[in-house]
Amino acid sequence: MHHDGRYGWAMDLALDEARLALRTGDVPVGAVVVGPDGTVVGRGHNAREATGDPTAHAEVIALREAATAVGEWRLEGCTLVVTLEPCAMCAGAVLLARVPRLVLGAWDDKAGATGSVWDIVRDRRMNHRVEVLGGVQEEECAGLLRDFFAGHRQER
Repeated sequence: MHHDGRYGWAMDLALDEARLALRTGDVPVGAVVVGPDGTVVGRGHNAREATGDPTAHAEVIALREAATAVGEWRLEGCTLVVTLEPCAMCAGAVLLARVPRLVLGAWDDKAGATGSVWDIVRDRRMNHRVEVLGGVQEEECAGLLRDFFAGHRQER
């Protein structure tokens, strides 16, 4: 499923964020939150190594920034665009923020929680469900991660 035309510009920004994570040796994942009017209201990249915070994932950082910008924890009408399928923690944060739409680049068949391994955001037991659009610029997003992990394996 590709939606590059509609969200490609936002994925480009998320990829820029992901590249910033490389500076601190963090896994290159980036995210942006697009507001209802089409403007970016939040952005983030993985910063666990940089901050020592285990919750410093790109999605959580972008959602926090968006909530501050919007002045409301409910991010209704917003879209989260992220380079890698969210983990369970980040999928939970998407639900708690009431984000209606998630656009992702690469699927995560090891820890993905929005359709690959688990599907937390579309679980019928939840009081909120999220539309998931996957595969936007998938090769570029996956390639950034492959290169990062290949480099780490060579260093060991």
